[in-house]
Amino acid sequence: MAPYPLSEQMQAFVEKTVSFNSTETSLEGLRQAYSEMCRAFTPPRPAGLYVVDFELAGVCVRSYQPPDSPSAGGVPCVVYLHGGGWVVGDLDSHDFICAELASTLGVLVIAVDYRLAPEHPFPAAFDDCLAVWRALRAGPFRLDPERTLVAGDSAGGNLAAALCLALRDAGEPVPCAQVLIYPGLGGDHRLPSRSECADAPLLGSSDLDCYQALYLRGTPKPGAYAMPLLAGDVSGLPPAWIAVAQFDPLRDDGVQYAERLNAAGVPTTLYYGNGLVHGCLRARGQAAEVDALYETLIGFLAAKL
Repeated sequence: MAPYPLSEQMQAFVEKTVSFNSTETSLEGLRQAYSEMCRAFTPPRPAGLYVVDFELAGVCVRSYQPPDSPSAGGVPCVVYLHGGGWVVGDLDSHDFICAELASTLGVLVIAVDYRLAPEHPFPAAFDDCLAVWRALRAGPFRLDPERTLVAGDSAGGNLAAALCLALRDAGEPVPCAQVLIYPGLGGDHRLPSRSECADAPLLGSSDLDCYQALYLRGTPKPGAYAMPLLAGDVSGLPPAWIAVAQFDPLRDDGVQYAERLNAAGVPTTLYYGNGLVHGCLRARGQAAEVDALYETLIGFLAAKL
């Protein structure tokens, strides 16, 4: 681990996470090991949340409603898209962050259980997220469109960015903001972080290539909805908050997208997470540098919502 000087707390988090790695190479084994790891890092939900699973536009979703009554002008809302390389993850894997955001911010959070690759390669996950977003505008909650945003980590950050591009291109109202946490945006393999963090803890460059190949299987020429950095024009997109992890092959995807958004006049904040690794959102309460990330994230969300 010499090239990655992690804090003791972060190192302990990495070791605990890696302890769940399975020797099982099947997809089922991979998903089972990931679910077990997620469960080990999922704290009890904050008291008072009303949590319901249901279907919207044919897609499973989970709503987290805080105990406070909604404001008269409509409900502020975060639509959350989970990470997992488009291959693993579900409503339970990211329950920890959805529950925290709903409770801390006092807003409605909707988590989307989009279809996974390789059984359902691109554009299945993207289509599911778009369908849920559009369905939410019609009901069943009375959302305040001026205070409804999209957020996602890793593959979910990719889907959140793609959702914003698609809505803009269709001339539909865009979210009030996009929050992309260590997103995979289809950056060029020659980006410095790909080689500098080739064997980084929890996500290496070969893992990245593998997940992307599964997601894009059968897509002859991926466009911007699969790889948002391919977008020719990023103007007219919602304000962005992009967090990257220092020791992550995806780091420069987020850096490059933030630079492009800012250059196009889209208000964008880049949070450069020194000492962070990919997937570290789960180290909430265990590593000071992750708590600092949350503090800034929650501050941005509170200002938008």
